[in-house]
Amino acid sequence: MDGSQRLDERELSRLRWRCRRGLLENDLFIERFFERHGETLTQRQGQALLALMDLSDNDLLDLLLRRREPEGTLATPDVLAVLALLRTPSRTDFTPSPTATYQEPT
Repeated sequence: MDGSQRLDERELSRLRWRCRRGLLENDLFIERFFERHGETLTQRQGQALLALMDLSDNDLLDLLLRRREPEGTLATPDVLAVLALLRTPSRTDFTPSPTATYQEPT
């Protein structure tokens, strides 16, 4: 099987289930990742994501927040590429609400 082949619906569903985490912060990164890239994930990307899911919640969060970088056998090109996608904020993450107003403290 070619690693560049896309995941089918069943594989994607299993991957999503496997990516459920105990820390809300990790889940937020992962949910955003699936919203953006779920439909186009390849076999290789799925394997790289699974490698990241083998980490403890705190170690994963450290990687997602750029507190550290992958080391050793985890530092593969595929894992680094998926990690970059996981870390990429959406444009709306930092866009203020159009109805937001600033008020001087009283």
